[in-house]
Amino acid sequence: MGGCVGGARGAGAGQLQGSARACSAALAPLPGSASPPPAFRAPPSRRAPQPLPPGPATQVRRAPAKSRPLLRVRAQAWVQHGGGGRGSPGLPEREDQDCPFYGEDFYCEIPRSFRHLSFYIFDRDVFRRDSIIGKVAIRKEDLQKYHNRDTWFQLQHVDADSEVQGKVHLELRLSEVITDTGAVCHKLAARILECQGLPIVNGQCDPYATVTLAGPFRSEAKKTKVKKKTNNPQFDEVFYFEVTRPCSYSRKSHFDFEEEDVDKLEIRVDLWNASNLKFGDEFLGELRIPLKVLQQSSCYDAWYFLQPRDNGKNPKPDDLGSLRLNVVYTEDHVFSSDYYSPLRDLLLKSADVEPVSASAAHILGEVCREKQEAAVPLVRLLLHYGRVVPFISAIASAEVKRTQDSNTIFRGNSLASKCIDETMKLAGMHYLQVTLKPAIEEICQSHRPCEIDPVKLKDGENLENNMENLRQYVDRIFTVITKSGVSCPTVMCDIFFSLREAAAKRFQDDLDVRYTAVSSFIFLRFFAPAILSPNLFQLTPHHTDPQTSRTLTLISKTIQTLGSLSKSKSASFKESYMATFYEFFNEQKYADAVKNFLDLISSSGRRDPRSIEQPILLKEGFMIKRAQGRKRFGMKNFKKRWFRLTNHEFTYQKSKGDPPLCCIPIENILAVERLEEESFRMKNMFQVIQPERALYIQANNCVEARDWIDVLTKVSQRNQQRLSVYHPSAYLNGHWLCCRASSDTATGCSPCTSGLPANIQLDIDGDRETERIYSLFSSYMGKLEKMQEACGSKSVYDGPEQEEYSTFLIDDPQETYKMLKQVIATVVALEQEHAQHRRDKFKKTRYGSQEHPIGDKSFQNYIRQQSEVSTHSM
Repeated sequence: MGGCVGGARGAGAGQLQGSARACSAALAPLPGSASPPPAFRAPPSRRAPQPLPPGPATQVRRAPAKSRPLLRVRAQAWVQHGGGGRGSPGLPEREDQDCPFYGEDFYCEIPRSFRHLSFYIFDRDVFRRDSIIGKVAIRKEDLQKYHNRDTWFQLQHVDADSEVQGKVHLELRLSEVITDTGAVCHKLAARILECQGLPIVNGQCDPYATVTLAGPFRSEAKKTKVKKKTNNPQFDEVFYFEVTRPCSYSRKSHFDFEEEDVDKLEIRVDLWNASNLKFGDEFLGELRIPLKVLQQSSCYDAWYFLQPRDNGKNPKPDDLGSLRLNVVYTEDHVFSSDYYSPLRDLLLKSADVEPVSASAAHILGEVCREKQEAAVPLVRLLLHYGRVVPFISAIASAEVKRTQDSNTIFRGNSLASKCIDETMKLAGMHYLQVTLKPAIEEICQSHRPCEIDPVKLKDGENLENNMENLRQYVDRIFTVITKSGVSCPTVMCDIFFSLREAAAKRFQDDLDVRYTAVSSFIFLRFFAPAILSPNLFQLTPHHTDPQTSRTLTLISKTIQTLGSLSKSKSASFKESYMATFYEFFNEQKYADAVKNFLDLISSSGRRDPRSIEQPILLKEGFMIKRAQGRKRFGMKNFKKRWFRLTNHEFTYQKSKGDPPLCCIPIENILAVERLEEESFRMKNMFQVIQPERALYIQANNCVEARDWIDVLTKVSQRNQQRLSVYHPSAYLNGHWLCCRASSDTATGCSPCTSGLPANIQLDIDGDRETERIYSLFSSYMGKLEKMQEACGSKSVYDGPEQEEYSTFLIDDPQETYKMLKQVIATVVALEQEHAQHRRDKFKKTRYGSQEHPIGDKSFQNYIRQQSEVSTHSM
């Protein structure tokens, strides 16, 4: 859960990150946001704002009978969130369960200024209306107490008066006033300046404030103007209150009141949302300030967090059941870029270290408790600096060399597997959208029955009809996947190419391993999970209903098996009904389509002299080409030829199997674009632009022309000399028909139109990711030192390895020890910078400022900790 704010030295910033995780499930980050859920119904006195972005849930205990509980999470950010921001539908309901298990994990970011992390449990009735059951609210200062621990929390009642957020800027001034008669009275000026971060209630926020001077025997209230359509109102209104009655003038301190002790008085500020509904105005929060704060100074100016209203209710905490959660919370302070240069340089050079197991990035994976923990910031950092492909290629190649059986290749949760998974999630999100979203939406909308388990058939359903419905869905999904190769992001293609090469070199006798090494990621870990849980990949806005979810599960199983290229596919199913259904897909055309797709996404135009791979045939067929260099019209200039495209070259010959008449290396293709029909008065023409000239080709139809353009662009898009502009018409009779330029080498006059991005642009902060990696190294400093000892032990002793060192992968003890020494030195240097930053921050911060309003308990804890550190240092 993160959000950036200023605060560190230099050009620094800060972040908060976290996730809430199920105890028995693997990490599955929430890749985005969806529409906010409907607000729950609150008591008429004040309807609460909509719950905010959801996160995680695990298990609910003792929910009401016959309920369909679902969970939503709200990070009560009080200041920055106004109720109309990011939201999500939360977790799916569990029908008729009073002890549901969700087992879903989410990763999300939250603003730094939040005060509580809240989890809401709802009951959904048969009309899909939600009523709230209860909530769990964890204070910010308590999150570290529950960090990465399975914990049961008692559900609390949700009271509308307790759902508040925002802060108020208030100024109080107590002064003596001498009347005309010489008598003295004490007056209080309460100036309410502004509010920030008030909640948006039912889609609107028209706030006003009431200011009340209250004591044992008096209560006097005044009201501000209503500020329309804002949750950050600027009031700047002053209200005057008479604190004491006029009395005879004396030189006594103005705090020695004769009539009423100031310690017994307080100022109360209530915020309200002006509503036109019959239930009246909604309560937004309050604050109470005793006037004794003016004993030190007659003027007091501060920011305050709004507080919930104490209505005297004290419900039993165990009436509603309990919720089991595992919350992982991290908070980082990011410095300016130059602070991270030493550590960042070590990480970016990881791909060039021999062996790669001695690199800083690989060492991070060794010391972290979970590989996923290291993979997330590593991949983001390396993607940002364009080094992810060399690093993944290096660690994947090393893993393949250690693998003994081709059937177990990339089957474990290694650093290589986790890094590839994370890269696909980041770089492949748009690819998933354009490939799967239309088909998934059709399945959700058509809602055709597809249950093929005879035991689960509903009354009136026909097994054969259901099988046919499911077969059509699988065919649709399978076709869009295998036809999507040209849309696969370049960074993914480059990684798949390196996997294919490494597997083919290691297992030269297994001709299928070059396919299974790639399919184990693209089908098993990319497409299959997206089909199974489309809401986690932004393919659907909400969790699918049970029937659609079951349909998607069956489709996912079938697609996964189709993509695995298993020799005995029917035997791979545990269920007999799935084996029967799979008989529909035992035709060779499905295996051929998978192989053609894998060939395309794992091909590369780069020639590697060390490669043992034969050129991969991507496409071939008859087309008509114009004789190159001819300058006059005439049909004799156009001849039918057999064209052949591999990942290395583009050739044509008279007939299939004849020697090539022309060979164009892929690296010489500078652009592939359509050719205007007016050039030769012929349709379906395109041009392959080379350094010397363009080759003009006519396809048999518009679909074939588009296919050739796409696949040629795909294999050549990484060429360094690719053009950004081109001539859309031909060069004939001494000039270009489009711009009339006479030189055949004139710069193009139109921008290239290829719709295939050379790379995926991601919003990644490299310094932020380096800070996260530093935090991981710092938290695992003990393991770094233990790994140093392991290197020494392995270098000195030739006997059996000690058990405590066996968990580390050390190929070269000396090189690994040198790298560990550098890593520890850079981490210690950054720790010193952070310590200095904390000391500087402690000196400069003021409790009651806009950044740290009164009521910020997490900041109070921070002050107490820093005071203890300072005392200990002294």
